[in-house]
Amino acid sequence: MSVPSVAVVAINHFSPFHFSVPCIIFGDILPGQKLFDLKICAGEPGPLRSRQGFSIETSFGLDVLEQADIVIVPYWRDPAERPHQELLDALVAAHQRGALVVGLCLGTYVLAYAGLLDDRRAGTHWEFEQDFINRFPSVRLDTNALYVEDDRLVTSAGTAAGLDCCLYLVHREHGRSIANKVARRMVIPPHREGGQAQFIEQPVPLSTRDANVNKLLEYLRNNLGKVHNLNDLADYSLMSRRTFTRHFQKATGMSVGGWLMSERLQRSQELLETTSHSIETIAELVGFQSAASLRQHFKARFDVTPTEWRKTFQAGSSLT
Repeated sequence: MSVPSVAVVAINHFSPFHFSVPCIIFGDILPGQKLFDLKICAGEPGPLRSRQGFSIETSFGLDVLEQADIVIVPYWRDPAERPHQELLDALVAAHQRGALVVGLCLGTYVLAYAGLLDDRRAGTHWEFEQDFINRFPSVRLDTNALYVEDDRLVTSAGTAAGLDCCLYLVHREHGRSIANKVARRMVIPPHREGGQAQFIEQPVPLSTRDANVNKLLEYLRNNLGKVHNLNDLADYSLMSRRTFTRHFQKATGMSVGGWLMSERLQRSQELLETTSHSIETIAELVGFQSAASLRQHFKARFDVTPTEWRKTFQAGSSLT
């Protein structure tokens, strides 16, 4: 079975951290389970050395971009320097034929110099906000987002946000289960709060140290479609309402209402990705009173509609 091909572009004076992130995430990170076909390609002629003394040797050049499903520019050495025209042309050609083109941190500058981000949303390191806006006024820069996708162009904020972005790409291509496995192997969360809503799910506690609460969580997960109120749940847990709410908050770190909302939204994501159910049916299955209510809460949490979510992740998963 074929897997998505990834080309990581190496440039001189590269940042070892930024370069290593996509190489780790899209390399053989899960033993015995090949997720991507990774190639490192030289983005310009001459030596490829970091300022810290690392060097890269690769037999691949920009011709790799002609076939790659995902092209990643993990860094750029100087915002004031225009990259080689050959690199810019190769990125434009890759995007025009349907590839996903990614700029991590200052790699966003390379995509902007290529003209790919004109009239589109993008993200980059917050420290370079004013510089970026001055150089590329036609780009709609969002410095609050950890990462942004707009028309198969994905850009991220600085440093660790590259990890968030790459995990998003794993989720986009292989689904939530694989993305969570990768996150666990990296010993990082599958989602970080901050900035705009992210596509990778907000983790919901699967279990706690409180056996009674664990029993209740299992009951709620098996009955998400029902209407629940605090009095009934307290009775189910054999506690007073006040004691129950205190125990639940202590055990999960969330209110009952907050936990139910997160669980319902997460279940709706799974159903959108893995079934052909209508939005109305999914709303009923996960416990929203109407499709309109699901759409409202989904949009507020993830900044995309349920239909847009399904289009993105069902299409992405089909690549594998």
